Amino acid sequence: FFFSSRRRHTRCREVSWARRCVQETGYQRRVHGIYLSKEQKMVLMNVLSNCLKAIVNAERAGKRQVLLRPVNKIVIKFLRIMQKKKFVGEFEIVDDRRGKKIVLDLLGRLNKCGVYSPRFDITIKGMDRIMDYVLPSRQIGYIVLTTTYGILDHEEAVKKQTGGKILGFFYQSMTHHQYTSSQIS
Repeated sequence: FFFSSRRRHTRCREVSWARRCVQETGYQRRVHGIYLSKEQKMVLMNVLSNCLKAIVNAERAGKRQVLLRPVNKIVIKFLRIMQKKKFVGEFEIVDDRRGKKIVLDLLGRLNKCGVYSPRFDITIKGMDRIMDYVLPSRQIGYIVLTTTYGILDHEEAVKKQTGGKILGFFYQSMTHHQYTSSQIS
């Protein structure tokens, strides 16, 4: 026990020494299999996931607008489907000659949206099972698929008799304030 604790203490001292050297000289150092460099940046893994998380966080905070960046074609088509289903408002694409930006108006209808990774294959027969697993109810939300006909929601995919790969989902859960007397009886 004493030996391992001492070894850990020595390793921490060497790593902190290496970090000081990196800060002073700016060169990369390798200590105990750890590469240390002056600038360590996070790598963006999934653009769609980051945009949908930003939308959900802004909705929960009660914001009326949200800035999404960077943006690609998949994000734009996903937002168009959400806009067509009246879950989000208008959006403006700002081309900054880098990764583009979107200023999105929020309507306050969205409770949850997200990405499915990896993008699983879905057939028409397996659509019901995925809907039961992903959505809180069949009447509330939508699953977005990428198909040979383009990016569609699950209702359009069933109409066109095609399957595809799942991109993500979005839904609004029903609260007791949204029920009317005609829906209850």
